[in-house]
Amino acid sequence: EVQLVESGGGMVQPGGSLRLSCAASGFTFSSYDMTWVRQAPGKGPEWVSSIKADGGNTYYADSMKGRFTISRDNAKNTVYLQMNSLKPEDTALYYCARFYNGIDYWGSGTLVTVSS
Repeated sequence: EVQLVESGGGMVQPGGSLRLSCAASGFTFSSYDMTWVRQAPGKGPEWVSSIKADGGNTYYADSMKGRFTISRDNAKNTVYLQMNSLKPEDTALYYCARFYNGIDYWGSGTLVTVSS
């Protein structure tokens, strides 16, 4: 059974940082691209970042470039999202997802709240 479990969310002040983690199980993690997607209150899902299976290529939405860094540790079956210089508009539920010809599995999400 494929499982994706996010952690690391919380409340942080504007300008602060958080590191999200997503622990994967039930599949060969190193064979799949992985993605972070977020959903702000009252809005639709928004793609955040993706990373290729071998970690060699990473991609970011324009509003996250320079602030967020995606990475993965295939030995630990974990993908990370380092978020710096957080803004109130980054407040959202952050989901980890597996990508294979589209997103086929999602985690349950971790909440990030950016507020003073």
